[in-house]
Amino acid sequence: MSGRLSKAAVAAFVAIGITPGAAQAVGAERSATVQASAGCRVHVESVTAGGDHAGKTVTVGAAQSEQVYTDIYPDGAVRVSGSTESNPDVTGYGGWIGGYAVLGSTMYATSYYLTLDGDVDRTRPTTYRVGGGWGDTTYFETTRFWDYPKPPNLITQYQLRADGTLSRWEMQYNNGNSPVQWANKQSATGFAAVKTMAMISQTLTYDTFLANTRGGALYTIRVPRTSPMKPIVKKVRTSTWQAFDALVAEKCGRYGTMLVGIDEDSQSAYAYAVGHANGTTTVIQGLGKVPATFADPVYFRGQARQGDAQMLFGE
Repeated sequence: MSGRLSKAAVAAFVAIGITPGAAQAVGAERSATVQASAGCRVHVESVTAGGDHAGKTVTVGAAQSEQVYTDIYPDGAVRVSGSTESNPDVTGYGGWIGGYAVLGSTMYATSYYLTLDGDVDRTRPTTYRVGGGWGDTTYFETTRFWDYPKPPNLITQYQLRADGTLSRWEMQYNNGNSPVQWANKQSATGFAAVKTMAMISQTLTYDTFLANTRGGALYTIRVPRTSPMKPIVKKVRTSTWQAFDALVAEKCGRYGTMLVGIDEDSQSAYAYAVGHANGTTTVIQGLGKVPATFADPVYFRGQARQGDAQMLFGE
């Protein structure tokens, strides 16, 4: 990989709603609703039943379909995926897209390169088996913290299991390249009621997720980077959020979040502008139904590569 993003690459990411960290969208004094109407957007990616990698850029009142990369995965194999990161600045290639996904009961680090013509380079697949025992995973996310160019560069993995156990690993790297191990695993129980989550904050001292429950409540789950792991849970809403099977979020303004909730039963999605989260006083403004069909089995967030992606700060 060479350098940071070129002007053309930055423009390309802005066009699909992945704003580099140096560009803050809207001033903190504006409301969440104004921030959203000023151009906030969420890049909602998915894996189709046929194993294709697809995406939609969701803005207020609109959804634009992005290029579909076909046959990335075996048909029906992907159960859960964390967010993917994209790097358009790879010498000799048109780009690189990678992340982590659970196929069956096994976790894989998955990625692929694009040719200079924008097609998938089928000669260079890069899929690495992390390990088995992931069959009961209901949610997974990779948090990538780097306030470029300042250190540190932190990558953390989170898993939610069906029994309500939330686990965290710290990634340790060799020369900043090949992963050595998923280290310092820590866990906390008590999250069996959670249906799904979305990351809304990533800071030097904590990560925060917005989670809905099967009973309809909405919570923030702050996970300090301290050891032992002790999540801090705050109720945001008491009801009406149970329909969403997937939540995808992106930074909106300096302190807010644009949230997309996806209902698999109705194959529909709704967008929200969420103010800086603070328990039940959090401002949430409905932005309406997203004018698109959401029929894929797996949804997740798409973002720019670490160091160019804006750091979420919704709580």
